[in-house]
Amino acid sequence: MANAGHLIRRTSQREMLAPQKSLERYEMRDMRRLMSENGAPSYGTTNQVYDELQKRTSLKKRTASVTIPEEGGSSPTRSARPPVGASVDGDASGDDGTDGEETAIAVGKPGDSADNDRESWDSKWQYLLAVVGYAVGLGSVWRFPYLCQKNGGGAFLLPYLIMLAVEGIPIFYLELAIGQRLRKGAIGIWNQVSPYLGGIGMASAIVSFNVALYYNTIIAWCLYYLAQLSLPLCHRVAPPYEAPHIPTPSDGGQQPLSGLPTSRGHGSGTVSPYLGGIGMASAIVSFNVALYYNTIIAWCLYYLAQSPLPWSDCPKLTINDTEIDIPECARSSPTEYFWYRETLDITSDIANPMRFNWKICACLVAAWVLTYLCMAKGIASSGKVVYVTAPFPYLVLVIFFVRGITLDGMEDGLRHLFTPDFEKLLDPSVWLDAGTQIFFSMGLAFGGLIAFSSYNPVHNNCFRDAIVCGLINCATAIFAAVVVFSILGFKAHITYDECVAQNATRCDLDEILKNSASGTGLAFIVFTEAINQFPWAPLWSVLFFLMLFTLGIDSEFGTLEGVITSIVDMKIFPNIRKELLTGILCAMCCCLSMVFAHGAGNYIFILFDNFSGNIPLLIIAFFECIGVSYIYGLKRFSDDIELMTGSRPGSFWLICWKYVSPSVMLIILAASIIKQIVTGSGYDAWDETIGDVVYKEWPLWSWSIVAVLVLVSALWIPLIAVTRLCGVHIIQDDEPAWFPTAELREFHSLVPHKVTSLEKHLFCMNEDGSEGLCCIIPPPPNDDDADDDVITTQQA
Repeated sequence: MANAGHLIRRTSQREMLAPQKSLERYEMRDMRRLMSENGAPSYGTTNQVYDELQKRTSLKKRTASVTIPEEGGSSPTRSARPPVGASVDGDASGDDGTDGEETAIAVGKPGDSADNDRESWDSKWQYLLAVVGYAVGLGSVWRFPYLCQKNGGGAFLLPYLIMLAVEGIPIFYLELAIGQRLRKGAIGIWNQVSPYLGGIGMASAIVSFNVALYYNTIIAWCLYYLAQLSLPLCHRVAPPYEAPHIPTPSDGGQQPLSGLPTSRGHGSGTVSPYLGGIGMASAIVSFNVALYYNTIIAWCLYYLAQSPLPWSDCPKLTINDTEIDIPECARSSPTEYFWYRETLDITSDIANPMRFNWKICACLVAAWVLTYLCMAKGIASSGKVVYVTAPFPYLVLVIFFVRGITLDGMEDGLRHLFTPDFEKLLDPSVWLDAGTQIFFSMGLAFGGLIAFSSYNPVHNNCFRDAIVCGLINCATAIFAAVVVFSILGFKAHITYDECVAQNATRCDLDEILKNSASGTGLAFIVFTEAINQFPWAPLWSVLFFLMLFTLGIDSEFGTLEGVITSIVDMKIFPNIRKELLTGILCAMCCCLSMVFAHGAGNYIFILFDNFSGNIPLLIIAFFECIGVSYIYGLKRFSDDIELMTGSRPGSFWLICWKYVSPSVMLIILAASIIKQIVTGSGYDAWDETIGDVVYKEWPLWSWSIVAVLVLVSALWIPLIAVTRLCGVHIIQDDEPAWFPTAELREFHSLVPHKVTSLEKHLFCMNEDGSEGLCCIIPPPPNDDDADDDVITTQQA
């Protein structure tokens, strides 16, 4: 179905804009005619008339001096349009019979026009916050510090930074650039690069779906802990104020006084000048209520500071009028008992789910409802939320940093974290951990980065965004490690002093610090136990779990956006509005995520965390580099980046895309598989009889689940290629998104790039645009001719 932008372009010049009053009437007339002809709104639009008006109105400060022609006037084609910056003169008249007005407005950048009818960010800051919030996830806070102290301390930063340079930022840059250029979701983009590569987008969408399932479980756990923090307050808050009853004639009250003058007929907007005291009385009552109502808030803050944390002490068991600690808690610790028994109600192994956990079920439902509310309107709603959720973790980290550097034992924690052990660099597993951490902490190959960048203006500097976001991700991980180990040093210092006080023979501070966990063990056991020692511990706990919540929800936005954008662009359900489609997807995810809400749910979570993303994402990113470097063509890709940013990518990025990054990912993939085969794989299961975790191997039947998690996504890559060869089109071809090639070339004053000797010998580029090495890439089509073909098709 023709969309609003195409219909309006048939009857008006592409970048014309008149004063808002006449413009709105003009577009409302066209939209009414569109609705009457088609009978239904276009796909994925919440309010088409409003959206189009908002897009056009936002152009007032960016487009050239134009006027609206009379209805029925001809529209010039793209090739007949005046050059960028030129003004168009003409007569305009609105529907109300008023004379046309001409408004001189500053010239904008290419792409800021009605032809670009794709959803867009409100501002550059909104986009950057969304990307940073998506890329900086929980792994930067609860996995990097553990890997750093495990793999040589400060020496681990060397392989970490090398992997960031040759793997992390190059692929980050590639995804931002390809999304901004082709302006579709992951499925549409890779299908446009080559119909045989459409499986890359399908694989990304499936992986994002699988990861979103278990990722929201972390958010549910945070909600449960926050709810437990609020429970002690529920019984201490004073009852709400009840307004006094005012008698009325129906219950024996006095009749209204008669004979008093009113303002009826005077249009003054008041009932009577003699009743003005009612307003004064209301104001005074409100003032009095505000005085004592704020006292309730003060009581809440006091109890928040004073009430013990639910995981600070073991629950009691009464036997023969004697209170004793529950044996399971006495054998472990209060934080471990609260996590494994009160929160998870965990079983002994993955084969015994036993009880269903209704508490976690309720928290999962709440987490998915919050996710839907934040994403219902696409980036129009989630883009607003990131103004809070993206900066908040940094605020909390700074607060914890200030607190951490004042604690006893802080220097021991930081010394243990950063003392370099360069011998560790000879261990291949250290480099494997560095590459894996960089890859997954930046959110590569999920499709979320591609979706986010597809909403950018075509002239956005994606290279600068990639550098900035990559460095922010790295700096956040290092800063989080400093914060975590300053606090863990404090906890270790207390444990060491207790050990010495008991005259124990084996008290080793470094050994205590080595026992710091990662993942959920760090967040919900070790770190919460350290916070127990803080004054005002409940307040610190609220800040900590809110930080985990915002880190998780930000990453959840990007992960799900990759799925939703792909479905929208494919038009699988063309008659379903985007907000309804998002609701259906969230509801389906909520139902499926109930597999994490029983006694063995934590073990299923570990299974998903270890296998649903690792291997498939490496495969996807490998084929992304292959698709751009060997099929789309590096020269063509460099030309696109030059059009968007005004400068070509350097040889370093081309080398990474074509040779280094694919090689590194193949090595990591092979090493990961070999490591699984040689060392095996298992999980930590809780044993309530000893009050500790024990290592268990995955049962044979669980490997079938692993195979499904890996193959259900990775198999789409060869499946789409094979079916395409057989003439079966699982993914339907769609016309390319609008891209103002000629305007961008003129805007940046670009001249055709001549292939250098280095490019010819190192990358096998030819003057005609074709490339060699492994497979011959034909020269790209003439972009100007392609633009004219698109316009002709739209006007036909």
